[in-house]
Amino acid sequence: MKIQPLGDRIVVKPLAAESKTKGGIFLPDTAKEKPQEGEIIAVGKGRTLENGTLVPLQVKVGDKVLYGKYSGNEITIDDGELLIIKEEDILAILK
Repeated sequence: MKIQPLGDRIVVKPLAAESKTKGGIFLPDTAKEKPQEGEIIAVGKGRTLENGTLVPLQVKVGDKVLYGKYSGNEITIDDGELLIIKEEDILAILK
């Protein structure tokens, strides 16, 4: 199923949480933190200003981004977890 977000919303596929610490300790599922990195899979058309001007989004499909820990709404489509967030919730684009 395809999804097209509206306005300045973005659909992000969160990257898998780390299962091992840098020190080599394996983490159980209950101890894993919610990921804050993801890949953009769909974007809206942009934000509309009060005067009717459309401001395009600064991100594009395929970008890897860092977003706020409790940002957006989680949805499940085709057995995959996705996140719908606003552009203002994106903290950085990872290069």
